Amino acid sequence: MSATVFVAKESSPGETRVAATPETIKRLIKDGLKVAVEPGLGEGAHISDDAYRDAGATLVADVKAAWEAADVVLKVDAPRDNPVVNGHEASLLKQGAVLVCHVWAHKSLPLVKRLVDGKVSCLAMELIPRISRAQVMDSLSSQANIAGYKAVLLGAAKLDKYFPLLMTAAGTIQPARVVIMGAGVAGLQAIATARRLGAVVEVSDIRPAVKEQVESLGAKFIDLPELEGGEGEGGYAKEVTPEFLKKQQEIVRKRVVAADVVITTAQVPGRPAPRLVTEDMVRDMRTGAVIVDLAADSGGNCECTESGQEVVKHGVTILGYSDLPASLSQDASALYARNVLALIGLFNKSGELQLDLEDEVIEGALLTHAGEVRHAPTRDALAAGA
Repeated sequence: MSATVFVAKESSPGETRVAATPETIKRLIKDGLKVAVEPGLGEGAHISDDAYRDAGATLVADVKAAWEAADVVLKVDAPRDNPVVNGHEASLLKQGAVLVCHVWAHKSLPLVKRLVDGKVSCLAMELIPRISRAQVMDSLSSQANIAGYKAVLLGAAKLDKYFPLLMTAAGTIQPARVVIMGAGVAGLQAIATARRLGAVVEVSDIRPAVKEQVESLGAKFIDLPELEGGEGEGGYAKEVTPEFLKKQQEIVRKRVVAADVVITTAQVPGRPAPRLVTEDMVRDMRTGAVIVDLAADSGGNCECTESGQEVVKHGVTILGYSDLPASLSQDASALYARNVLALIGLFNKSGELQLDLEDEVIEGALLTHAGEVRHAPTRDALAAGA
């Protein structure tokens, strides 16, 4: 008997993305699965119920019953209290069900406990290993790419001058100076977008290995001489010492102060974002400059950032929006849905679900399974809390 996949409508405020599109639903059905979707699923991504129905999905009449009956539930954000089902979504999942979504377990320990108690197998999208064969499933990269692009557009829209060099009859306009802190996926896309708009771009990163990538995009890499590299597991930046951050700030400070736009992207998985731009640095920036902080949701790279807010401090506009991928809902949904589709392909065998715990991708992403926490840092956090 074919397993049933239920694609739930997002209940998080402001979340416009979806975990499956008509394109991916056709593939899931072709691969032997039954697919049910919640009515209104695609409103935020401008996908109609008719489009899902035409793709072969069933629109459920009873959302609570759909949660309870599903073998696999797909979401973008983690389950939460939902008035539509009159309770917490995770409590509805049947024993042995597979949940695929972003969880951010270090901030959601009560949810992890619910999943353990319910013996739910949760594949957390943020835990997908950053290895070659898992690139097609890497939602952090697909969504960070969008965030880096949108950050530059927001910075340009808020700035009080042009980005490109312009020669006019009234004289020459000098290009904007942009400093990007962090050259991961978001940072590299921000570099490429800012360069396309004509800005002069400088980049700071604690990983010397990214210098070649930065320069290949036409930006200048800010060297951090005589400092340890910051390459962590899976290509992420690792957490570094306060002494290192202080030296980095001293080197980068004069570039930040001279910048028209600063875009910060530095994050360490499971940890507060490193503070790279101090209030003292903001105070010395020119009036009218802009900071776009992509790490706002994990504490912010800038000391003056307020998560989810646009604020002006010392004459500098600071954007702390944490939902930039959701602002490009159609393409963000298309990419995320393909990430999810690729992951399901690892454990769907012609409509039957088989979680291979020996598979390094499944093992890496498996947060909970059979009443146990499989992810060691989360297990340690729960133990410490208890």
